[in-house]
Amino acid sequence: MSSVRRITLTDRDITLNCAESGPADGTPVVLVHGHPFNHTLWAPQAHALAAAGHRVITPDLRGYGDSDVTPGQVFLADFADDIAALLDHLGIDRTVIGGVSMGGQICMDFHRRHPDRVRALVLSDTSYGAETPDGKAFRNALADRLLTEGMAGYADEVIDKMLAAYNVTALPDVAAQVLGMMRATDPRGAAAALRGRAERPDYGDTLASVTAPTLIVVGADDVYTPVSDARSIATLVPHAQLTVIDGAGHLPGAEQPEAFNESLLGFLKEIC
Repeated sequence: MSSVRRITLTDRDITLNCAESGPADGTPVVLVHGHPFNHTLWAPQAHALAAAGHRVITPDLRGYGDSDVTPGQVFLADFADDIAALLDHLGIDRTVIGGVSMGGQICMDFHRRHPDRVRALVLSDTSYGAETPDGKAFRNALADRLLTEGMAGYADEVIDKMLAAYNVTALPDVAAQVLGMMRATDPRGAAAALRGRAERPDYGDTLASVTAPTLIVVGADDVYTPVSDARSIATLVPHAQLTVIDGAGHLPGAEQPEAFNESLLGFLKEIC
């Protein structure tokens, strides 16, 4: 069973679009998309996890997909607290939580703020360090550009970095889906997240304190957060498992869903 609905989080003053699938009594798994995407990025994982008996929750973050937009600046902590409020609304105490890229950083912030609610962590193609001064300037300039020009030009420029360059032509349906998500994102939501992400903290101490089982996944040809970044996270997190997905870039769950799902389902089978 799968459903998509809009959920109003009164305490957060936000309405989020959220997809759910799988049995209501299954182990909860929350999957957090990155920038500038929406919950459909996780469709291959949601289908596989639900078929395996897990309860899968894939929200559109505020400012993305069909969720409400908050202009200005949205911090990673805001996204993390939105997820905590969403879990409260759904009656879920503890969850497996996973994210890709910015979504992975949101998961780190969720663990930093709500460690008792984390049953396990899944971190895909992400990094843990605070933003550099150059990085802050870049993100704020990009936010200005998106508000002025919209998403289309940016999407065309980065598609061969979101996916491994060879997959843009080898996987035309995946490339079209990723481009479609990026182009459809509200520039106000994307800009607000960029400005907030520019102020992110260093999550090194957070990662070192993780006691929950942790899976780290990375595309072998990721140019944004390369394998070396994933190995750095694996070094920090006690007992973390690392999977490198061949034939993939920054979005291995979309580029090589069978390999990604095999790693994820195997990890969950060990801990659930």
